[in-house]
Amino acid sequence: MDITLNDIRAWHTLAMLVTFIGIVLWAYSRKRRPAFDEAANLPFADDRQNQQSIAELEAEDAPKKENLS
Repeated sequence: MDITLNDIRAWHTLAMLVTFIGIVLWAYSRKRRPAFDEAANLPFADDRQNQQSIAELEAEDAPKKENLS
């Protein structure tokens, strides 16, 4: 039995299809959801820290402003 280039292409296509389906199933599995939800909220983590820092700075500045008036 001779293996032709078309046979190799067919097996390669099948392997890539199986890999793609495996990645999709992994990405949408229920046990991965908490990790993906946490990763999705990472861009907003700095916003929360900035809001807390601003509130702390304003609280520190409030007595200084009262002394000036």
